[in-house]
Amino acid sequence: MNQPTRPHAPATERNREPILAVLREHFADRRRVLEIGSGTGQHAVHFAKALPHLMWQASDREENLAGIELWIEHARLLNTPPPKLLDVLGPWPVEQFDAVFSANTLHIMGWPEVEQMFANMRMSLAPTAKLAIYGPFNYAGMFTSESNIAFDRALRTEAPHRGIRDFEKVDALARTIGMELIADIAMPANNRTLLWQRRGT
Repeated sequence: MNQPTRPHAPATERNREPILAVLREHFADRRRVLEIGSGTGQHAVHFAKALPHLMWQASDREENLAGIELWIEHARLLNTPPPKLLDVLGPWPVEQFDAVFSANTLHIMGWPEVEQMFANMRMSLAPTAKLAIYGPFNYAGMFTSESNIAFDRALRTEAPHRGIRDFEKVDALARTIGMELIADIAMPANNRTLLWQRRGT
């Protein structure tokens, strides 16, 4: 019997090393990471292997869990438990994490889903948790590159609820759950990694 093929996203291989460099610095003192929207699972196993001090909890909607499981089973790492079912509009994990990571998700979700993600995330955050979000962002309502304009147009053509989000609006959502921006890092291909930290409760 043929083995199932692990899902593969080329963009993940292109961006994983720049993201890893950020996580090495900012997640050095973390222990438990919840990844929201793990997609194929490639990021989860790559980061977990490179950062063995972290327990990396992958999560996604039901249709993506099987593919994530294939990557986790293939990697055979001790710090990647089975992926959790997580729809941002549904129930969230009851345990707390001292770090949350998400890549290329906000522009795929509708804005009400983004709002709900931040509102529900509160219950999963430890008192001094860090949050890292990777992807493209607009600033002061303006695109940062011609390529981002084209990307946003393609997103909205595929599904009108999608689109590149405004940094200021996302930062405002983070502040509603007690998080303060600690870094805004330029990444390749006109992306950013935004980092927040919760200042206790």
